[in-house]
Amino acid sequence: MDSPALLVDTYSLFFRAYHALPPMNTTSGEPTSALYGFCVALIKELGQRRPSGLAFAVDAPQRTFRHEQLASYKGNRETTPSPLVAQFGRLRELLGAFGAPAFEVPGVEADDVLATLATRLRASGREVLIMSGDRDLFQTAEPGVSVLFVGARGQKPTVYDARRVEERFHVPPERLPTYVALVGDNSDNLPRVPGVGPSTASKWVRQFGSARLLCDAAHELQPARLRPELLARREQVLATEALATLRRDVPLGSGPLCAPLSAAALERLRELFERLEFKSLVPRLASLHATL
Repeated sequence: MDSPALLVDTYSLFFRAYHALPPMNTTSGEPTSALYGFCVALIKELGQRRPSGLAFAVDAPQRTFRHEQLASYKGNRETTPSPLVAQFGRLRELLGAFGAPAFEVPGVEADDVLATLATRLRASGREVLIMSGDRDLFQTAEPGVSVLFVGARGQKPTVYDARRVEERFHVPPERLPTYVALVGDNSDNLPRVPGVGPSTASKWVRQFGSARLLCDAAHELQPARLRPELLARREQVLATEALATLRRDVPLGSGPLCAPLSAAALERLRELFERLEFKSLVPRLASLHATL
């Protein structure tokens, strides 16, 4: 069987690279730290995993349907630093050099694009590995779909299949939106039910499943002292579960869903790396060439 297709959560890795590395600049003063860190992480995985195909998902600049439904969605995030903004243009050039599809769909997030890509590739019989630092994507884990989770600096990327996700959160991946509706999500600024912690949330979700079934059975919940808290926030819980659920029906057009890395792409990358003064990465491209 072919190796899995690698789907990349572009901005997740790009932002993490920026915050993980000290400032870097070319001799002309162009900032490059996020670009360099992104390339290091991706080339390493391409070399080790030799994916059968590659695709990128990019967040569109427009507000998404989640922002329209919850004004405070991601409202706690800081403004993007100007040295990082200055690298966005080069990032587009970099993705183009890889020669793989880069999907950007207004109104939805890259996570929704990745969930849709994974669903469509699985339907065609392909296995999928999603590379991201976003825990929201754990809900996509299922037979044939795993998440290569890129954690904090110094931690090795970890592959999460459905079993590993359930071991960590004590609920199956498809029920993670219900779990989030109870415990909240600081990263996305999603509200929680006061008093409900991870242990209680996972117990309730395992027992009842969806947020609606859980709320309908509130009179059965233990501990009983939390019943009023849940009932008072019934609509919030239902809305948060919907917001936390990734879409799998994003329109992606009629082109290929992924593409293998080619010798022509490696040559384009070599030229770009030389212009960006990524001297240490050029030999790694030669190693990748040997795997084609």
